Amino acid sequence: MKDAPMTLIYRVDGMSCEHCVVAVTGEVGDVAGVATVDVDLGAKLVRVSGAGIDDTAVVAAIDEAGYDAVPA
Repeated sequence: MKDAPMTLIYRVDGMSCEHCVVAVTGEVGDVAGVATVDVDLGAKLVRVSGAGIDDTAVVAAIDEAGYDAVPA
């Protein structure tokens, strides 16, 4: 049985430029189950969609990119 599609949203303060978008998208995109990553600089939100995504792994990936994430 496949995991159900899911979307997780995180508030990520400190993002302010295209470099931030590339860093976060690259790290989060490597997490198992992640299909898409959408970064909204204006709202300071990262929306992650896919199936079977591990919330802890996403937060760790955002941390690896240099930012702190909290569920929105």
